[in-house]
Amino acid sequence: MYISALAAFGGSAFGAVSTIVSGWFGRRRRLRERHHARSFSKRERLYRSFIEEASRLYADALVNDRAEIPQLVGFYTLVGRMRILSSNEVVQAAERTGHLIIEAYLSPNRSFVDLPKFIEEMDPLRDFGEACRRELMNFPAR
Repeated sequence: MYISALAAFGGSAFGAVSTIVSGWFGRRRRLRERHHARSFSKRERLYRSFIEEASRLYADALVNDRAEIPQLVGFYTLVGRMRILSSNEVVQAAERTGHLIIEAYLSPNRSFVDLPKFIEEMDPLRDFGEACRRELMNFPAR
């Protein structure tokens, strides 16, 4: 009689513990998935903001020869945020984009007539975009 009572109690206790442990693991998995999705979205928003800012600055650099320091502060703020969140490849591509923008400010102003001559250099964001795509495609699925 005692053995059957202990067996019933043991089975009941095992069932309760396994339910608790299973629930705990499920919650951890859901939290990890939510964190992963937020991290992915945060990077996408950051990269979109960077592309918008860099495009605006590059267009300005093509027609102006004076860079306004406050304009560049926002750009380098985005690069700084990437240093925290992104891979080295993405950060280096962002820094190269910054150098291209500064070089464009230092070079003579361009006009629409000059377009065929520098069509290849008009996309200073190509390397950055490719680095971002590789990073996001290789982002660990959870």
